[in-house]
Amino acid sequence: MEVGFLGLGIMGKAMAVNLLRNGFKVTVWNRTLSRCEELVEQGASIGSTPAEIVKKCNYTIAILADPPAALSVVFGKDGVLEQMCTGKGYIDMSTVDTITSTKINEAITEKEGRFLEAPVSGSKKPAEDGQLIILAAGDKSLYDEIMPSFDVMGKKSFFLGEVGNGAKMKLVVNMIMGSMMNAFSEGLVLADKSGLSQTTLLDVLELGAIANPMFKLKGPAMIQEKFPAAFPLKHQQKDMRLALALGDEVEVSMPVAAAANEAFKKAKSLGLSDQDFSAVYQVVKEPSA
Repeated sequence: MEVGFLGLGIMGKAMAVNLLRNGFKVTVWNRTLSRCEELVEQGASIGSTPAEIVKKCNYTIAILADPPAALSVVFGKDGVLEQMCTGKGYIDMSTVDTITSTKINEAITEKEGRFLEAPVSGSKKPAEDGQLIILAAGDKSLYDEIMPSFDVMGKKSFFLGEVGNGAKMKLVVNMIMGSMMNAFSEGLVLADKSGLSQTTLLDVLELGAIANPMFKLKGPAMIQEKFPAAFPLKHQQKDMRLALALGDEVEVSMPVAAAANEAFKKAKSLGLSDQDFSAVYQVVKEPSA
């Protein structure tokens, strides 16, 4: 199976590598073309523009940083739309809002192409291990056809119906995750300031009803104030912002998520944007910074 792949950031690179390792023919593109070189060494071809990728491949996958990037790749000069035509499939795995997904879907289908939104739940390590959770919505025939690639990149795929439902589900998941990370950070700091061992707190949490992989994975590094980026904090804050906008749209009050969003915004102002989202711990530990 041959696929095009647009976007080689932390997630995209790992996902494209998994496709190559499992026998897919992959043509890659990234705004910074030098990022494509490592994948060429593993057998990928390079496309000079998104349009060139779409022209060459019947299926094109994209995973981009935010709504403006997702829109630019589709609508911009040498973009996806320039070569979109009957039967070709475009799978956008970026985390965006429903308005962005709907706009891309309408443009693709106007060209008689097929569109699937498929944002993923998971960060760098699950992407590397092919253990992502894929939240797809849109064209069911395209979903069925692209499933072999989803099976390589993820451990479970969900088809959620009409375009927009994938985006909504991903925002709900990431809103919960960001709120949890703030509460977890507060707990770690509270234990430390109260004279308790943070390591013991992690042990207690792991044995109780609120045990979860995120606490187990992130906790030890947070205690050491090390935040290697698996999911950059700037992207978590973007997702909190989009989730809160969704809440406004459907009239759901989300004061916990709103407070968490403010903490992530504060962390960005402290220069932590490119650190892991767990770096919000620093805001709780040093609130006057």
